[in-house]
Amino acid sequence: MKSEEQLPFASVLDALFTRDPLPIHLLHRLSDMTAEEMSAFQAGWTAVPTPRRRVMIRHLADLTEDNYVVDFEPVFRNCLDDPDEQVRVAALDGIWDATDIRLIPPIINLMQTDPAVDVRVAAAAALSHFVMLVEWGQLPERFAPPMVAALLAAYDQMDTAVPIRRAALEALGAANHPRVADLIQDAYDSGDDGLQVSAVFAMGASADKRWLTAVLGEMDSPDPEMRAEAARASGQLGSSDAVSHLERLIADEDIEVQLAAIEALGRIGGDMAHNLLLRLAEEEEDDELLDAIDEALEELSMFAGEFKFLDYDEGEDENP
Repeated sequence: MKSEEQLPFASVLDALFTRDPLPIHLLHRLSDMTAEEMSAFQAGWTAVPTPRRRVMIRHLADLTEDNYVVDFEPVFRNCLDDPDEQVRVAALDGIWDATDIRLIPPIINLMQTDPAVDVRVAAAAALSHFVMLVEWGQLPERFAPPMVAALLAAYDQMDTAVPIRRAALEALGAANHPRVADLIQDAYDSGDDGLQVSAVFAMGASADKRWLTAVLGEMDSPDPEMRAEAARASGQLGSSDAVSHLERLIADEDIEVQLAAIEALGRIGGDMAHNLLLRLAEEEEDDELLDAIDEALEELSMFAGEFKFLDYDEGEDENP
């Protein structure tokens, strides 16, 4: 009898679509499908009961977040027009790291027209990734205007549900657009707790150090969601001035705040952050926090290595 790893693809689909319990270990076979395999998947997918489709697509989205080797992007693209809103949300979550520009128009359409608020929020969040790719120079600038225009329209419509406006503002944070700074400031001054948290998110996404004072100040907020967002934003702003504030947040009563502070230290880097993380690694006993510390140290070391490599190259250029 063949092992399940050697099953023909038709048998894999049959197991995934019908077997109880769902054979989660076979989901990786949906990665890097051939055109023929994708056609077979599409043909059978519509007959899969809705609860099972929800479970499968959510597992695929989680696998994508945890494993950079798998590629389920065609599955997620196929599910953007699924009749079930939870499947559509999971598909949008799954393309958080996608680079295929063909995804941009359907994502914009979902943000503008989908009847489900959760889907429109997830679509705005997905657009934020593509906006960031443009700002990083990984996509041509011509792709930014239609995304930014759609996000601005969603934010400017006062009858738009607040979660959608929040997601649009967060996505606009990284955009190189003259209105962005004013939008962030207005949201921060709005008195709406949710919009203020999203404004701090956008401050971090902007990578503009004009916001550093506000971000550091929010680390003393009585709201743990705001403290966590401020910690993450400080990591994106990359200022060593935040390290002492983050050290205090590592002892926060809320674990999400602690995790955000540790992640930020890894992003900021430098000797102070490195030494603090090393000390924490020796003292901490909580497994979740230890894993976060290890990841932060790995990220810090990776960026340190890149900078050393760049310095070496610059030296070579100057001294042929």
